[in-house]
Amino acid sequence: MTAGRVLAVCADDFGLAPGISAGIARLALAGRLTAISCLTNGRHWPVSAPLLNRLPATVDVGLHLNFTEGRPLSPRLAKIWPQFPSLPMLIARAHLGALPRGALRNEVHAQLAAFNRVRGQPPAFIDGHQHVHHLPVLRGIILDMVEHVQPMPALRNTGRVLGPGAGLKRWLIEHTGGRALAAEMALRQLAHNPALLGAYDFVATDYRALMQGWLAALPAEGGLLFCHPADAPAAGDVPDVPDAMPDAIAPARQREMAYLDSAAFAQDLAAAGVRLGRVWRTV
Repeated sequence: MTAGRVLAVCADDFGLAPGISAGIARLALAGRLTAISCLTNGRHWPVSAPLLNRLPATVDVGLHLNFTEGRPLSPRLAKIWPQFPSLPMLIARAHLGALPRGALRNEVHAQLAAFNRVRGQPPAFIDGHQHVHHLPVLRGIILDMVEHVQPMPALRNTGRVLGPGAGLKRWLIEHTGGRALAAEMALRQLAHNPALLGAYDFVATDYRALMQGWLAALPAEGGLLFCHPADAPAAGDVPDVPDAMPDAIAPARQREMAYLDSAAFAQDLAAAGVRLGRVWRTV
């Protein structure tokens, strides 16, 4: 094991539902997270956002661009897509060149504006719900936008996905656009994470064993681990998705929460010689 390796831990989906946002904020206050990625296209975002005001400066707050769940913010895209398409449909349309570029550009800017309006500042980083930020068309729109935001946000690198198991999922993340995004970020010298960890099927119940595998796979230059923790939902606490469907990964969220909030997480970090911190770099 290499002493002093650094791991950034980012909780995704803040703003999707009250229990998700509350659990993420609690973990961040406890020093278990280094970053939080926020969905801004739903009604829970402005209500949950004040929880972020109490966070220490060591926690980065970013924008989790969403094009697969809920409804668009921009009227132009809403006329084309009253509801966002499924992830498989979005991937297919992106690779067929069948996405509405102008309307998507409006939506990217609308979700960024919703973040800025509530936070009073731009995001520290930008990524995508279900990694959609690396898809063709969306990738170019986002890369161009990032270069006009000051201070310039970092971007989540999905071109090098490491860890135990989930080989097909990791391959798909890299090859549906992750490697192309990584090449563009290198060309433009944009800040990004050296590697990405955290991919699994949301079915495995031993999250500690998964984490130990990710810690073992963490390279010397560090990496970012994405996760989806949440408190148990209260009655009526449903995500901002069409027809108020239940959260498909709610059990996994609670398993992740239990582990990240436990002494076992700190013990596993120490045993692996890993500390939590920022890993953004431009090379």
